[in-house]
Amino acid sequence: MADDHNQTPQTRQDARQKEAEQVLRRVEMEGEAIGMSSFARTANKAKDHFAAGDTDADDPIEKWGTRIGRGAGAIFAIILVIWLVDHFTR
Repeated sequence: MADDHNQTPQTRQDARQKEAEQVLRRVEMEGEAIGMSSFARTANKAKDHFAAGDTDADDPIEKWGTRIGRGAGAIFAIILVIWLVDHFTR
């Protein structure tokens, strides 16, 4: 585009639109899904975390142990927060 002064406004607009479409296609291919909310991504990550998706699929003991441990940790954290709020708001 070194010779922008020789192009018509419509040609420049078409070139900018084509470049914008290429950028959008690249972002769509490389990155997150467009339109998927941050809340939905976080919920999916939490679901995968508590389902122990990162453990060895061939070892059911490890999978269930991880699920139980993560669930117990979440319950403990919730109870701790409730207790702290109750304790410090008296």
